[in-house]
Amino acid sequence: MKNIQISLWDENRGEISQQWQFIPPAPIRIGRSPGNEIVIDRPSISRLHATISFRSLRQGGGYWEITNQGANGTLVNDLSIDKLLLTNGDRIQIPKAGALLTIQLDVVMVINAPTIAEIPVMCQHLDNPSNTLFCKHCGEPINVIYQIHQYQILKTLGQGGMGTTYLAWDKSKMLVLKEMNADMAAIPKAQELFEREAKILQSLHHSGIPEYFDFFIADGRKYLAMELIHGQDLDVYVMERGKVSLAQAIDWMMQLCEILGYIHQQQPPLIHRDIKPANILVRAIDKRIFLLDFGAVKEIGTLGGTKIGAPDYMAPEQNSGQPCTQSDLYAIGPTLIFLLTGRNPADSIEWQPDGYRFNVSSLPGVTPQLQALIDKVTQTRSRDRYPTAADLAQALQDLRSV
Repeated sequence: MKNIQISLWDENRGEISQQWQFIPPAPIRIGRSPGNEIVIDRPSISRLHATISFRSLRQGGGYWEITNQGANGTLVNDLSIDKLLLTNGDRIQIPKAGALLTIQLDVVMVINAPTIAEIPVMCQHLDNPSNTLFCKHCGEPINVIYQIHQYQILKTLGQGGMGTTYLAWDKSKMLVLKEMNADMAAIPKAQELFEREAKILQSLHHSGIPEYFDFFIADGRKYLAMELIHGQDLDVYVMERGKVSLAQAIDWMMQLCEILGYIHQQQPPLIHRDIKPANILVRAIDKRIFLLDFGAVKEIGTLGGTKIGAPDYMAPEQNSGQPCTQSDLYAIGPTLIFLLTGRNPADSIEWQPDGYRFNVSSLPGVTPQLQALIDKVTQTRSRDRYPTAADLAQALQDLRSV
């Protein structure tokens, strides 16, 4: 079994004040109510603030999962969560800056594990530096949360509305494994978007798009395996480091135009529909741009009607579910504003005779030439914008030469 030990810390003294231990499948309720398994009587904590449950897998084994129930939120390793798979050493705060709990798991369960007689003498992974994923002695992963198919889940990378992404290992390479959230599986449109992302990634082969590896269903959940890119999305990059230079912003957007040109030239042409800084990743080693999240991709000629996109980066025609290739180009305008100012592009929207438009004339770092480019690429009518990604890339190149 995979027992779980939960410790409550006295942060003033830097020591454990209370501990609990549970074995599967015991549900663990945390909150102020005396009926909970873990009672923490503090005003900021809800009567039922969080639950920890053991999720069994059909192939054997399972893992612990935490769900927020409190009005003030639950954080795991400083990440606000709704539901998240727990790993050894996780730090839970209920709510933010509230009670601190730590997790210790005593045994790692593996799906389709061999019988005891088949298990060889294994490395104990001793004397490894903290936060190390692989043992310096044997080269194997130190803490495997669980294994599904050939993929060993090592840690949680992030959680979104559609799915949760994990860092995984398949005995030959690191990769990203995206699991569709259970609540999304009941929504036909969500299932369609998740499966579409896998189908589209499988068909695309470009150095600026993560490589597709696998798509499968296990234990009733859908999984997508894809290339791991070491870097940060532009949203996080700017938030952590501040605004970027004009030359860097232009270079990144020219790279993005090259990727968009590739998907727009597919037969039939593809429209991404969700271009925004959070879906543009810059690789740490060489600052190359990668385009992420192909779940919203639409083929030209298919029926419209669905409104998809980030409001601050979405072209007007997307509001009526009628995107075109120029809709993707439109998003480069507000993305440039964000990169050069570090500010929300919505702050620069004002009413003009032809509708709500971006006015960047007074923004620092925005030259008259750049203002003209942003004005053209974000025209209300798609036919008044740059016709292709190549045309926009040339305009950016000309701007860099000024």
